[in-house]
Amino acid sequence: MKLDLLAIGVHPDDVELSCSGTILNEIKRGKKAGILDLTQGELGTRGTIETRYAEAAKAAEIMGVHMRANLKMRDGFFRNDEEHQLQLIRAIRTYQPEVVLANALEDRHPDHGRAGQLIATACFLSGLAKIETTDESGRPQERWRPKYILHYLQDWYHEPDLLIDISDVFEQRMEAIKAYTTQFFNPVNGHDGPQTYISSPDFLDSIIGRARMMGKRIGVKYAEGFICEKKIGISNLDALLQVET
Repeated sequence: MKLDLLAIGVHPDDVELSCSGTILNEIKRGKKAGILDLTQGELGTRGTIETRYAEAAKAAEIMGVHMRANLKMRDGFFRNDEEHQLQLIRAIRTYQPEVVLANALEDRHPDHGRAGQLIATACFLSGLAKIETTDESGRPQERWRPKYILHYLQDWYHEPDLLIDISDVFEQRMEAIKAYTTQFFNPVNGHDGPQTYISSPDFLDSIIGRARMMGKRIGVKYAEGFICEKKIGISNLDALLQVET
């Protein structure tokens, strides 16, 4: 399936927390968008592999994405090496996304930064014709390099290069996040099991606060921020938000 947008996250729920508003925006515009999880999140304190798959499927349904897959890399132990790069290159060449949304390049969780670097490396190498890969049927794949890689913001604050207005889809975005009932606070079972950094009500409040802060900077209610390692170009000034700030 050829995609316009592929959001990649090292853990199920990374994408929902960080860039699901942008995904919802693009789907509303008729674009094809998908999600690729690198690991099954098996090292998470709360929940199981089975519950994470069920929650990821529910979140995907809420967002209306066109596909969601999991590469089953080892949570906590994957590396930015040839084996993992080739695994990701095969996926990039399968879906041929124009734009990739990726983990932060540096963050509190070491998996996030390592995944961000892995994704950036694989996206570049995927464009080299002399790196040969085959699809699931054993047929040679054509080279493919996404036009942009946008790294979303996660726990640590980084000054964004791009802010996207997500005000119209914000409530739907929060529904997708809350699909992960074992991970984030839920009034029904919020106190079940061990408590973690992300299971308190304060964590969800911080997600809302971040979106409000980003939105304020561009004169809208809610926004998501991204970092891009290459310059972002626009074809005309109509692409700019015409809001006085």
